[in-house]
Amino acid sequence: MKAEDKKSKRKEDVKKTILNAAKKLFVEEGYQSASIRKIAAEIGVSPTTIYLYYKDKSDIAYALHQEGFLVLKTLFSSLVSVEDPFERLKAIGRTYIRFALESPDFYELMFIMKDPMDHLDADSGEECWEEGKQVFEFLVFTIEECQQKGYFVGSDVSSTALQAWATVHGLCSLFISTHLQKVGEECLSQEDTELLLETAFKTYVHFLEQTKNNHK
Repeated sequence: MKAEDKKSKRKEDVKKTILNAAKKLFVEEGYQSASIRKIAAEIGVSPTTIYLYYKDKSDIAYALHQEGFLVLKTLFSSLVSVEDPFERLKAIGRTYIRFALESPDFYELMFIMKDPMDHLDADSGEECWEEGKQVFEFLVFTIEECQQKGYFVGSDVSSTALQAWATVHGLCSLFISTHLQKVGEECLSQEDTELLLETAFKTYVHFLEQTKNNHK
């Protein structure tokens, strides 16, 4: 390996180490409590070393935010092969839920914490959320194809996609924040909250299925 390649690899390794430590502290202590100094102490370097790679804590949060979207985009990419658009739409929802359950730390950074978006606006001077846009466009594309099969006829495609996203996001957020668990245990006598989440999603899918029957 060339010296230049070794240097580049070492830089990427250090950045990865910083991000992993930051993610750990963000989850364990909360974003506000996790300082640059604590992140540096976690990996045994000086705060100055952190600043060689990231200008501040919000820059680190946004880098993690981008990493999470890359993972989600990769998961969605595997769904392109699902030919039936409504089946693909269901698969997108299930994949999104699975991602939220398996990577709640990334999910919170990507869809709940406001700090990465604040960083984006401050850094660019305008609202431009490329990684989120790419993921959302795949959902819009799928909704468009569903319309061609008779679903959501007469509905605005982007608004329908936003509603679908918001609904599934709401279920995931309730689960991650443990609100769903409380409702399940105390109000619905349902201890298996993942099953409750699955049931709620199936109910929503059933509602979506009716849009085809209602617009013949």
